[in-house]
Order: sequence, then structure tokens, then C-alpha cells
Amino acid sequence: MTTLPPRPHTTPADIAARLERLPNSRWQGKILTLLGIVTFFEGFDQLLVAYTMPLIRQEWNLGAFELTLAVTSGSVGMLLGALCCGVLADRLGRKRIIIASLLLTALASLLLMVSPNFAVFTALRFVQGFGIGGEVPVAAAFVSELSRAKGRGRFVLLYELAFPAGLAAAAVVSTVVVPAFGWRALYLIGALPALMAVPILKYVPESPRWLATRGDLERAEREMRWIERSVESASGRPLPEPDVTGSGSNESLGRFRELVGPAFRRRTAIVSTLWFCGYFINYGLTSWLPTIYTSIYGVPVDTALRYTLYTSLAGFGGCVVIMLLIDRIGRRASLVGGLGLGSLLLVVLALIGAETGVTVALWATLSAVFIFAVNICLYLYTAELYPTRMRALGISLGGAWNRIGVILGPVVVGWLVGVGATPPVVFAVFGAVGLTAALVALLGEETTGKRLEDISA
Repeated sequence: MTTLPPRPHTTPADIAARLERLPNSRWQGKILTLLGIVTFFEGFDQLLVAYTMPLIRQEWNLGAFELTLAVTSGSVGMLLGALCCGVLADRLGRKRIIIASLLLTALASLLLMVSPNFAVFTALRFVQGFGIGGEVPVAAAFVSELSRAKGRGRFVLLYELAFPAGLAAAAVVSTVVVPAFGWRALYLIGALPALMAVPILKYVPESPRWLATRGDLERAEREMRWIERSVESASGRPLPEPDVTGSGSNESLGRFRELVGPAFRRRTAIVSTLWFCGYFINYGLTSWLPTIYTSIYGVPVDTALRYTLYTSLAGFGGCVVIMLLIDRIGRRASLVGGLGLGSLLLVVLALIGAETGVTVALWATLSAVFIFAVNICLYLYTAELYPTRMRALGISLGGAWNRIGVILGPVVVGWLVGVGATPPVVFAVFGAVGLTAALVALLGEETTGKRLEDISA
């Protein structure tokens, strides 16, 4: 292993420059894999309620209100988890909060397996949601801080693919496990990420960018040298000299009021709108689709789960495509195009009548290709818009609007169904929300190919 010479000084600019010159290697792949496994199971756990609702409705004789509460309790937990853990991650560090959040999620999932009644189930869904809401945005901030400007979109989205992969896996596993073992077995599987706590503690460093920004330069140097030695060993060649340019002075701790202050108010308004609208559509539809298929169209449970599986797989395919294209076509084109096309497909579904379950499955699946792709881009885009001192908080605020959309989407669908609205009305509402978001995305700034320090300078 190469012994790197000591640095004459360590500053935030020095740390940023040293991260920017790192080549891609097996070391980055190992970090993405470890964090990706955790995020995969966070996605898996988030959507399990959609596949268990038809069965818990029968087991506990639940009505529309209780079903909506089962969905939204987890979403409220995610909202609070995002806000609380974003603040804590900017104060205590990314790594600690990631580990604490994954352990909380796993414990709640294990207890959900043995829920004796609906009240306990709902409370545990809230706790599980708190853990999911805390881990996902903080991990996204951490991965962004390890990346370099060139190819950052593909690097970050390669990690972010783990979440929609977890959503798709929940659909796949549910179609196999639920008919054979019942809904409780799903939550036992959802507890598996607890096994990742030790490897993350051992092999994943704290973010040197965050440490340097906080003024802990000695630890930032130590973690940076660990990364450099690991990358040199993995790549088998010496590292180039860093180019120390751009912004990088010590920063004070970011606060919430700065997110809505003059410097970042416009960015915050745009990304908050995109987060809300994107997940309002996504979760409003996917969380209710199995129930809509069974209750409105009379589709058997196993067929309804299979339809939803097709939608989730198509959405994951859209995420893969945008991961490959985003550094070429840019962030703004990805957001505008995805929201516009996905929403137009829902409008078409409304106009043709949504008369059968097969029709709904087809058009909802096509729309998911674009909507899922947009939502995965938002973690990347939001992380790029804010400086290191408040990056986790910025993504977590976006995650909070995400959860507001996640809460209101199912509530709106439940309300529309409850007052007798036809499926075309439901799809028209979601199409209108998405088209509005596409217009807002046009106002966003382009961040492709720029260093994080330069974007937030």
C-alpha cells in the first residue's frame, strides 16, 4: 500500500480538491454497495403497507379511514424523521445518523411482524417511517459529498437506484410471500438491514467535506487520508495533485432560516414544489393501486399485486435510463421532461375512461417510467443546490415536502373514492398536479458538471 506524504495544511478547499481528483475505483463501489443495501431495504419497507393493506383490511375489518391511516402514519413518521435527522446530521455527522436510522427501521419492522392489532400496527408504522425518513436523505447528502463534479449524476443515481429497486423488490417478494406465508412474513424480511450496521461502522468513513466545514480539520485530514490510501490501493496507481480552486472557506453551521433566506429562497421554493408534486403523484397512485384494482375493478388479490409489480418494475427501468442519461441531458431537462410526459400519460388515461383494470395497469405503468425517474433525480438535484453546512438539512426539507405529498396523495385518493369520484377523475387530478410541477421545473437552475462548492458559492 502506498504511503501518502503529509499535507502541509488542511482546509475545506483542500479537502474538496482532493475529493475531486479521486478516480473511480473498487473502493467507491464498496461504499455505494454498503449504503445501497441499506437504502434498498428502506425502499422495500416503505411500500410494504401497499401490499399488506388488502389482507389487513380483511383480518381486522378495516374501513377506508383506517386504511388511509395505515398509509399516512408511516408517511408522517418519514416527514418528522427527515426534518429531525437532517438537523442532527448537520450537527453530529452523516454516518451516525445513517446507522441510528437503519437500526430504528429494522427494529420497527421486526415488531410489525407481531402486531396484535391495528392500533399497534399504526404506531409501529410511524416509528418505521421515522427511520426511513431519516436515513434516505442523509445518505443521499453523504454520497453527494463523496462524489466529484464530473459524472456526479451517474455516480449518485447509481446509489439512488437502490431505493426504487427496493420498491420493485417489495412488489416481487409480495407476490410470492403473501400468498404462501401471509403478510407478516414481509416485515420479517424488512428487518434484515440491521445486519449492515457493523460493516458500515467499520468500512464507511465520515464525510471529510462535512468535517472540514465544521472546522474539525484534524479528523477531516484523517478520514481523507484513509480514503486516499483506499483509492490508491484499489486503483493501483498514484493520485494526481489536487487543484485547489473555488470556494472552500470555513462555514458556520447552517440553519433552517437560511434555507428560506434571500440566498436560497428561490431554490428552496422550486425543489419543495417538485418534491411535493412528484411524490403526491407517485405514492398517491402506487399505495392505492392494489386496493383500487380489487375494490373498483374486482381484480383478484394475486392479480392486483402482479399489476402493481409491473408498474414498479417499469418505474425502476425509468430510473436506470435516467441514471445513464442525466449527465448528458442535464438536470432541468430530466425533471421537466419526466414530469411532463408522465403527467400527460395520466391525462390520457383519464380521457379514455380508465374502464378496466388492464387499462389502468397499462397507462399507470407507462407513467411510472417517467415519474419514478423524476423522483430519483430530486435527491441528486437538491444535494447539489445547498452548501455542505446545510446539505443534509436541505435534502431533509425536500424529504419533508416529499412526505407531505406522500401523506396527501393517498388521502386525496381515499377522499375522492369515498365521495364517489370515478377513476378518470382521480387520474386527471394527478395529471394536473404533474403538469404544474413541470412548469415549475423550467425555472430551476442547471447544475450539471459543476463542483458542489461552486454551485453554492
